[in-house]
Amino acid sequence: MRFGRTSKAVGVAAIAALALSACASTDSGDGNSDPDASGDTGASSGGVVSVAEVNPFTSFNSDSATGNVDINGKVSYLTKSGFNYINDQLEVVPREEFGSYEVVSEDPLTVTYTVNEGVAWSDGEPIDGGDLLFSWAVSSGYFDDADAEAETGSTYFAAASTAGLDLSLLPELGEDGRSITIEYTEPYADWEIAYGVIDTPAHVVATQAGLADEAALIELIQNTPEGDPENPQERPDLQPVADIWNTAFDTTTLPDDPAMYLSSGPYIVDSMTPDQSMTLVKNEDYNWGPETQLDEITIRYIGDATAQVQGLQNGDVDVIQPQASADTLASLEAIDGVNIFEGDELSFDHIDLNYSGVFEDENVRKAFMMTIPRDAIVASTIAQLDPEADHRNSNIFDVGTPGYEAAVPVNGSEAYDEVDIEGAKELLDGATPEVRIMYSVDNPNRVDAYTLIAESAEQAGFQVVDGGLPGNEWGSALGTGTYDATIFGWVSTGVGVTGVPQLYGCGSASNFSGFCDDEAQEAMDQLIVTTDEAEQQELQTIVDTRLFETGYGLPLFQSIGINAASDSIEGVGFSPTQEGIWWNFWEWTVAE
Repeated sequence: MRFGRTSKAVGVAAIAALALSACASTDSGDGNSDPDASGDTGASSGGVVSVAEVNPFTSFNSDSATGNVDINGKVSYLTKSGFNYINDQLEVVPREEFGSYEVVSEDPLTVTYTVNEGVAWSDGEPIDGGDLLFSWAVSSGYFDDADAEAETGSTYFAAASTAGLDLSLLPELGEDGRSITIEYTEPYADWEIAYGVIDTPAHVVATQAGLADEAALIELIQNTPEGDPENPQERPDLQPVADIWNTAFDTTTLPDDPAMYLSSGPYIVDSMTPDQSMTLVKNEDYNWGPETQLDEITIRYIGDATAQVQGLQNGDVDVIQPQASADTLASLEAIDGVNIFEGDELSFDHIDLNYSGVFEDENVRKAFMMTIPRDAIVASTIAQLDPEADHRNSNIFDVGTPGYEAAVPVNGSEAYDEVDIEGAKELLDGATPEVRIMYSVDNPNRVDAYTLIAESAEQAGFQVVDGGLPGNEWGSALGTGTYDATIFGWVSTGVGVTGVPQLYGCGSASNFSGFCDDEAQEAMDQLIVTTDEAEQQELQTIVDTRLFETGYGLPLFQSIGINAASDSIEGVGFSPTQEGIWWNFWEWTVAE
């Protein structure tokens, strides 16, 4: 499940904004889609649709740090259920057929989450309070007692985000067996979106880890003491559970054991061809959400935009989400029988520098940042679609939002508006540091960015090493220490604020660079307990400023999305969210 709606790493040019914003889009419908209203579309139910995605699938656990990649989250959206979803207008829409959540006390903030009776995994086991409790345990960091400075203790579950849940006490299981009640020790800004999708079945993790059943896992969670970094202790019974959750669901092939890819949503994965495709079929037992029309969906992994367009033209695929470029748009406009969807995405490309190794020295980080030719990168990528596009000057706020306009004049980004080779040389003082840059070689925008950065940095004396990896490898390499800098992107849901500490909080599993700053951390600690939007903006600006001041790296550009679909597929519409074009897949139909 996604506590706080985790931002997703993406190998495509779409990257995410971490603050609420309303992004413009075209041909996206009225934004008020009712998932429980089937309506008469004039199209036939059933049918098969093939969709092209840039990145190959790598994990059935999209909430883990290694599985937190956009394509894994999209498959989870198709195959898993939760208490709500986010529509194309960035509104949180409850899924009342799945369950309910209710604030039972405002002081202290206390929320009860209840799964409806009859909601089940595809093996027939009910989704219940045990699943909710385990998801809380995974994403709360409750048991962690690691002290990075002292190099003592342990971090158990490598969750993509734990932001905010350390404010809660051990939840209470309801007598109905289908609910938990969480009492927060402080207000929690993003409580409503705490349970988005429940990704991993508790009963499967329990037995895979050697426990008797889910009840044994519940007992283990309830009886294991809370982590205390000042007094760390071993938890040998918990470690096998964490090991299973962290990596056992990572795969590029269909597991032999169906328990490792259970569904609780409209579709079930039926087959997988490594690095090529995945086929999903209708979950005939699913009746706790919108009724889907399609019998089968095939996802084809096609990284090259030209190949995606060609596939659409030839009828090999019905829906595509290629990397946006002027050439791609022109090619699509030349095809008959195709609907094109354009809009701003909740995403941004960036280059991050590790706070270790060659970049442990702040002056070396800043010198490297001085060499990054952001205007040239923009010119070779999104400026082809929007001649007015500029490089992005915030790691936190979307371009054009009030937060962005307020932060940019004060966050220190102006120091890197222009390339300054002489200034970089002065900071290096004759040194010639070797820098390995990791990126996806299957992403043309990332290749262009790497090439331009390498050429510029070498003029200042840096020795740049090409650390590019294939599209199915770069995500799992994040945070491994095998590179000095990395070019990639973030995509968020566009709601809430816990994405900020997820990416930049000290010790967060998604903080791959190792950034840890006392002033920024204090602001993030306040942010997640602040509900006033003006105060949230001020706190996020503090974090944004410290990222520039300490040499974190640079945001490059905000992404533009171009999607297209055959006009034989009805109901498709653009969304800026991390689910992208999938956001309303239950409305898709094949025209007669």
